[in-house]
Amino acid sequence: MAGSAFTHLTHLTYPTHLTSFSPRGLGRVMVIGHTDTVSQSTERMPAIPAAQMTEAQRVAAAEISAGRRGGVVGPFAAALRSPECMRRLQHLGAYLRYDSAIDPRLREMVILLTARHFRQDFEWVTHEGPARAAGVPPATIDAVRTGTVPASLAADEATIFDFCAVLFDGGRVPDALYARAVDVLGEPGLIDLVSAVGYYSTLALIMNVTRTALPEGAVAPDWG
Repeated sequence: MAGSAFTHLTHLTYPTHLTSFSPRGLGRVMVIGHTDTVSQSTERMPAIPAAQMTEAQRVAAAEISAGRRGGVVGPFAAALRSPECMRRLQHLGAYLRYDSAIDPRLREMVILLTARHFRQDFEWVTHEGPARAAGVPPATIDAVRTGTVPASLAADEATIFDFCAVLFDGGRVPDALYARAVDVLGEPGLIDLVSAVGYYSTLALIMNVTRTALPEGAVAPDWG
């Protein structure tokens, strides 16, 4: 895995003061200055008490609670502020998590890579266990958590690492890597992979923005 595209993730930093943003292809720079601080101490959008829900929220909450998730948990507590968005989002997620064409071992690797990319604590702690159960080696999980490249990877795992790294870095996939991914996943699985990265990125961003609290008793990962 020397020279893997994933190596660009090994030195991620979280800026405390954003000074510039240069959108690709726009040919201009927007300068943003602020003195805000990043804090995880206060959940911005906690669960809505049932008595305070709108009718649309009650319907959406009942629907997700009747499914495999069993309740309005994690990012869906915040997303319930837009109940129709949450309904559609959770339907996509139910397919990608439980029924997609991706092998569970590779699917959980995708989720952990996404959680690492966004340093999303809730997403990590709720998928580290399933990743281990699905057969992701402990050394690989530890490497993903700390943003390093595992010492050894199976060929299909290496393809997932490289493909996700490219998606996190602009999304323009070279022909050779595309061919590798199709060989590992097939065309249906490749679409599911790209969709999973997009879906779990959406959840990670929702939770980072709204400061979703960890499950009770959970400990935040050490990102290294």
